[in-house]
Amino acid sequence: MPDESNLSIHQATTLEQWSFEQSVQGYARHGIRAIGVWRDKLLEYGVRRGAKLLRETGMTVSDYSPGGLLTQLGDGAFQQRLDENRRIIDEAAEIGAPCVVIISGGVDDGSRDITRARARAKDGLASLIPHARAAGVTLGLEPLHPMLCALRSVLTSLQMTNDWCDELDADDTLGVVVDVYNLWWEPSLAQEIARAAGRICTFHVSDWLRDTCDLRLDRGMIGDGVIDIRTIRTMVEAAGYTGHNEVEIFSARNWWRRDADDVVQTVMERCQACL
Repeated sequence: MPDESNLSIHQATTLEQWSFEQSVQGYARHGIRAIGVWRDKLLEYGVRRGAKLLRETGMTVSDYSPGGLLTQLGDGAFQQRLDENRRIIDEAAEIGAPCVVIISGGVDDGSRDITRARARAKDGLASLIPHARAAGVTLGLEPLHPMLCALRSVLTSLQMTNDWCDELDADDTLGVVVDVYNLWWEPSLAQEIARAAGRICTFHVSDWLRDTCDLRLDRGMIGDGVIDIRTIRTMVEAAGYTGHNEVEIFSARNWWRRDADDVVQTVMERCQACL
């Protein structure tokens, strides 16, 4: 079992119940000392106020999300996304987040050209790297499950993510997000996690329900699904990762409908038993 001090909870886990302030104070009340920050919640509260609250509570930020969505084919829309991502990077630096979780973006509306979408996302990343490097923030590339390729991410495997990191050659400004929900199925997972040694900037845990009814918003609580989370954690640690184990559960059907304190307590109990 990992050290409890390495546990982080992403705000997505209590997205519908708690505001930014309630999340920070609520997690701290349960003894959780790290949080994954969801941008919309932070902006509602105010970036400067949020940074102050995090400092006052002694809460560490494990990551900041979401960034990216860089596959727009129209030049105007693409430049707008680049500008928005530069603001996201600056916000991450202000709240002390070591990395921004980058979702590449899906196939642009009206397009069927996935190859061009992937090239566009890589062009966008190349444009953002200097700004991120100057801010001291890592861009954490998060591959999503292939079923989300059209809508959210043309980056669909850890193998592809490692390839992009190699091609963009950005030293430690580009990192890799290992999210068990999105990667547990990948046949070469062990090999690609080992290949990502030195690049893994955050580690997300949840579970894949056998009878899942929504690919994005029906994640399972740790231990309720089919993912061998402990084995994947061991792989990540063997690759040199020493950061937080961050619980991130998007669950419109179940956990977002429950009392937030009960959700946090369940997370802590399941991490002791299953992580």
